[in-house]
Amino acid sequence: MATPSPLVQQSYQAALQRYLEADRDPVWLQQMLQDSSFADQLGLVWGCSDFVADQAARHPDLFRQLLESGDLQRKYSENYYRNALKSEIANLARADEEALSSLLRLFRQREIIRIIWRDFLRHAPLLETTRDLTLLAEGCINIALDYLHPIVASELGNPLGPNGEEQRMLVIAMGKMGARELNISSDIDLIFAYPQAGQTSGASRSVSNQEFFLRLGQKLIAAIDRHRVEGFVFRVDMRLRPYGQSGPLVQNFAALEEYYLTQGRGWERYAMVKARVISGRAEDIATLETMLQPFIYRRYLDYGAIESLRELKRKINLQVVRKGMQDNIKLGQGGIREVEFIVQTFQLIRGGRLKALQTQSLYRALQCLAAEQLMPEADTRQLWEAYQFLRNTEHVLQGIGDQQTQQLPLDPLAQQRMATVMGYADWQNFKQQLDLYREQVHQHFESVIAVDTANTRDDINNEVLAWQPDLDRDESLLLIQQLAYQQPSDIADRLAQLYKTRTVLSLDRVPRTRLDALIPLALQACSEQQDSDITFARVLNLIQAVVRRSAYLRLLVENPQALNQLALLCARSSWIADQLILYPALLDELLDARHLYQKQQKQQLRDQLQQQTLHLPHDDQEQHMEEIRYFCRSCTLRVAACEITNSLSLMETSDQLTWIAEVVVEHVTRIAWHQMAAKYGVPNAPQEHSEETETPGFIVVAYGKMGGIELGYQSDLDLVFLHDNVSGQTEGGVKSIDSATFFTRLGRRIIHMLSTSTASGRAYEIDMRLRPSGNSGMLVSSLSAFAKYQQQDAWTWEHQALVRSRAIAGDKATRERFDQIRREQLCRTRDRQELSADVTKMRDKMRKHLDKSVKADKYSLKQASGGIVDIEFMVQFAVLAWAHQYPQLTDWSDTIRLLETIAKCGLITEQQAQILMDAYRAYRSEVHSLQLQNKPPDVLLSEFSDDRKAVREQWHKFFDN
Repeated sequence: MATPSPLVQQSYQAALQRYLEADRDPVWLQQMLQDSSFADQLGLVWGCSDFVADQAARHPDLFRQLLESGDLQRKYSENYYRNALKSEIANLARADEEALSSLLRLFRQREIIRIIWRDFLRHAPLLETTRDLTLLAEGCINIALDYLHPIVASELGNPLGPNGEEQRMLVIAMGKMGARELNISSDIDLIFAYPQAGQTSGASRSVSNQEFFLRLGQKLIAAIDRHRVEGFVFRVDMRLRPYGQSGPLVQNFAALEEYYLTQGRGWERYAMVKARVISGRAEDIATLETMLQPFIYRRYLDYGAIESLRELKRKINLQVVRKGMQDNIKLGQGGIREVEFIVQTFQLIRGGRLKALQTQSLYRALQCLAAEQLMPEADTRQLWEAYQFLRNTEHVLQGIGDQQTQQLPLDPLAQQRMATVMGYADWQNFKQQLDLYREQVHQHFESVIAVDTANTRDDINNEVLAWQPDLDRDESLLLIQQLAYQQPSDIADRLAQLYKTRTVLSLDRVPRTRLDALIPLALQACSEQQDSDITFARVLNLIQAVVRRSAYLRLLVENPQALNQLALLCARSSWIADQLILYPALLDELLDARHLYQKQQKQQLRDQLQQQTLHLPHDDQEQHMEEIRYFCRSCTLRVAACEITNSLSLMETSDQLTWIAEVVVEHVTRIAWHQMAAKYGVPNAPQEHSEETETPGFIVVAYGKMGGIELGYQSDLDLVFLHDNVSGQTEGGVKSIDSATFFTRLGRRIIHMLSTSTASGRAYEIDMRLRPSGNSGMLVSSLSAFAKYQQQDAWTWEHQALVRSRAIAGDKATRERFDQIRREQLCRTRDRQELSADVTKMRDKMRKHLDKSVKADKYSLKQASGGIVDIEFMVQFAVLAWAHQYPQLTDWSDTIRLLETIAKCGLITEQQAQILMDAYRAYRSEVHSLQLQNKPPDVLLSEFSDDRKAVREQWHKFFDN
């Protein structure tokens, strides 16, 4: 045990003073401090752990009982936690969930104090600490489950299988809990399951087993996860379940088997390696484990698993760079995750044939690798030694304040605490040893799993590769002239200017070497594009922007595929080039052309966003915002890449851009709701909202381009927030507020998360002016108020906007009610002549205020006569004029399908509809092309003349009669 430094001693003295002031009878502690050995132990633990010191001062009797019972010195048995909890819970009244929650939290506080004490003093080795933490979590879950099951059964009846046997819920522990390797302040990743579908019996009404176990799962999470005055037991993360946050909270065995058989992904196999069932009947556990086994472990040598793990690690590395997490001992280079990846690579590849590798334990897996000679014993021993050091370091980081962190500290006190607990005299000595271990881990990782970055550019002109910055201008120009540049002298001059800039002159050796290697490669790649001069100028702007961040230079040097894609995209779109300059982390998307040009389905986008945010706590709003912004930009980049290479049609492009926005709004709505609920509880929604909804009684409605599934690359999101007439006070939070205030704050939080500008920009601009009464109206309206406004106060243009509206996020029952209101309002009988006058008047007003193109001898594809808005107004007029006769006109919100429906109803001919659809597609396709070149949606008057004439003719047919 290292001697505490003055900083640590000062911290201890302050903690001791707090305790003496808090304890009504501190004499006993003062007497114990006469024992120098105990005094040293107390000085180290209280000096290094604010959490232990604060808890002792808050609960003096609890700390005294820990000492006097001898528990701080004793190793617990496997069953201690469960038996101790069972004994304590026997004194509770049945059906007292509040008392259960309080008991579990106080029990957890006591035991975490004990675990940190033993860990910091090295009275417990790593495997004992992780085992105790895991057993503590298992005990809390199982005791809570046993307590809550009868409560739910008294309300809903007993869940029965087809043969009448009673069903019990199974909890699958994932990640570190599954491996019995929990850390001091860890989430617990869980999946809930039950054996068979069926109905309950014995209550006033029978419900499905699904509803029963959903209710039970919700109560279990609340008992374990919810923050109360006493804190929490464990943070529960359910996002590893099938379909993630959008999937059911609990599923039966058949549904789980179907999912993993048909839809299970590579990262889910990786996660399932550590899966372990921790509750349920033995026969059910055996059935579930047998069912999951084929998904996790293949019977053949599965070398394809390496690629999946490489991809996962690549994404983690990108996240580390983006967030500046190089000093993260879990995710950073040579960290805990790399040790886990090494071991799990062998498990996934060979586990199907080698049963000994089918273990959740990293330690046992390493032993197997050595025994089977899959890795040299010296290597596995070195990895285990490094892993223990990293995990012990992690425990110190988290034990200081009971905080979930793996980031090395910057302040001197925390650094000295780290060194002291780890047995080092000072931070420098500790850090030196840590860096050595991380370097060893990364070397092993590189040899097992890293992508081969060998540069094989055999096709590059060797003479061009000979370009060097120290060449004189004539020599440089001579080499560049061999390539297909229109103005090689301009290229040579730009390169000469680059190397004279202060930034380049001050570069360290490594980034300067990488820059020198990249320039000739970039010259070659850009020369192969059609407009090579412009392409190279854009790529050089990017290089200048990232020249101090040499990781990006290395990426382009060592990945010719990425450099070629960069040249192609910069050649075809100045907007893409600007995005890459502003957000160079997007360069990672260029590494795999198959991924870059892959069409994205909405569910795939949901899965991707879920995976990117999988381990972010709900309350970490800043990190969610950063991940959302990267998700938006990376997915939009892929859409743009597909469109400029003609891999996507106009309609497919709009679909995908709209899906990206929808998935983001869905995610933000869920996160914002969880954050609000944790603080204020939730409004008391009607009964029909209770089943499997994460935002009961609340929805987000999209208008305009998003509502019409026609988003472009720079579109705002027109949104309206509605709730299902929920009133009263919120329930279940630390503080209760009225429901109207809850929904207003929820709406503001959603807008903040989407539109606030951060270091990564903003996700979307949000426009709320289409809500009832516009900017002067309430931010979130009730459905009844919305319906009343539409019926009595809305202008014709607001009914036009309603044509292009649809609910995109939130509660299913509330969405259905909105759809019903929308249909009723659009199907109202209207005076057609009055409607025609209103629509044409509004169109004239818009054209007068918004069409500035004529003055510039240009034609606005959107606002000018015969343009996009004319077609949209014709469609909206048709819906409002005839939907009372043809309700199918309310089925769609997008212009193309509405035109098709208008023709099918016989309101216009198929030829007329085709003329308008052709013009509409042509206009919008050109708008997309102009956006990708950072140009406004204006064209020369000579362009699209036939389309404009045809649209004007149709306009007169609509409104002149």
